[in-house]
Amino acid sequence: MHVQDKGGIGLLTALSLLLVAVTMVTPTQAAYKLQERYSWNQLDFAFPNARLKEQAMASGDYIPQNALPVGVEHFGNRLFVTVPRWRDGIPATLTYINMDHSVTGSPELIPYPDWRANTAGDCANSITTAYRIKVDECGRLWVLDTGTVGIGNTTTNPCPYAINVFDLTTNTRIRRYELPAADTNPNTFIANIAVDIGKNCDDAYAYFADELGYGLISYSWELNKSWRFSAHSYFFPDPLRGDFNVAGINFQWGEEGIFGMSLTPIRSDGYRTLYFSPLASHRQFAVSTRILRDETRIEDSYHDFVALDERGPNAHTTSRVMSDDGVELFNLIDQNAVGCWHSSMPYSPQFHGIVDRDDVGLVFPADVKIDENKNVWVLSDRMPVFLLSDLDYSDINFRIYTAPLATLIENTVCDLREQRLRSPPIRSQFPKAALLLSRIWLMVTRLMIVDAGSAGVAGAVAGESVLLATRKERGAERMSQL
Repeated sequence: MHVQDKGGIGLLTALSLLLVAVTMVTPTQAAYKLQERYSWNQLDFAFPNARLKEQAMASGDYIPQNALPVGVEHFGNRLFVTVPRWRDGIPATLTYINMDHSVTGSPELIPYPDWRANTAGDCANSITTAYRIKVDECGRLWVLDTGTVGIGNTTTNPCPYAINVFDLTTNTRIRRYELPAADTNPNTFIANIAVDIGKNCDDAYAYFADELGYGLISYSWELNKSWRFSAHSYFFPDPLRGDFNVAGINFQWGEEGIFGMSLTPIRSDGYRTLYFSPLASHRQFAVSTRILRDETRIEDSYHDFVALDERGPNAHTTSRVMSDDGVELFNLIDQNAVGCWHSSMPYSPQFHGIVDRDDVGLVFPADVKIDENKNVWVLSDRMPVFLLSDLDYSDINFRIYTAPLATLIENTVCDLREQRLRSPPIRSQFPKAALLLSRIWLMVTRLMIVDAGSAGVAGAVAGESVLLATRKERGAERMSQL
């Protein structure tokens, strides 16, 4: 039987509208995507002149295909990019882009603070290899020089691990601190740093994740001293999570322990919480910086570390960062995506969102940062392809994206602004979509009962009342969870 209302809109038409609406509002990625700012087929460096560049290429001091960017950080008009010396031919490891001169495109990387400070093997005066770096709120750039050349079985250690801190106003190094032998072991590999500023700029601590030596190192700026937390199983990889799939390549990184870290805003007790996770794991862990700041707790803190839930399947991550209002962003290297979680919510999969996903541009989003203006920066580099296969240098291989944090988390479960708190879970994810679907469904319901007279009208009103009651019930349930 063909049912049609007085307005001439048939039931089949209404159902078709509903189907179209479902198709239109079932997104596979966030509504607002990261915007590509810079991209390269291969990295280029700002040599003083063309002749020196040609000489470097002829001598093997510069081999463009051997350079892979891994870390990014933003400050003022400079975007810092790190390039580890995994292979020969890397002329500088700590570099930056002058954003006033290069707004977009494929700019040359400028050594920071200069060429001399990037001389491999000049331990006291230069940086041999840098990975992920951090700018603090006091205008200082924290760089850990691993002192290494090569990767895996090719690694050599011409220099010791050393913390280097630069004043970004004067572009001078203001601190160099070598990690003592007690803070490292023969397996040590440190690629991540978190910086904790307390009541003032002297009340500063840095935390370093020893991925393959399975430890967590604390450094006090005021004391100019470091200590190591080693005796914890949470630093180790999960033996069930060592299998990876990126860009069609299956590989095993089963030995990868504690890696990505983020710090919460200062809590009511005056301390922050450090969140961390091993790379070969889908789980996150937490510890108060009250413990990490206390050298006497290195052997007596096991139960102060807390295990949280798993993020879900395909949830390996190498980089995480948290905003000053508690939004954590993290890369999801198996999913070519960047995820989010609001730290006021339980750490469980239903409270994790995806802010962006791109199966071309975000293949291995190696680093994620939030700057002082709450802009997000993401560097993707196709690292597994570089290490285990061959990059196509006629294609774009390296990208840097940016977007305001508020734009990225909009319409995700991580957006906890006031209007979100009054909505049921489906609307917190896709509010406009849910409203559109509910209105179309009400229209279909009315059409189905249009010939039922007053009983049909009553039924439609009842159906709408039930739907509204369900919305209120879900909203109350959401509020009770906060």
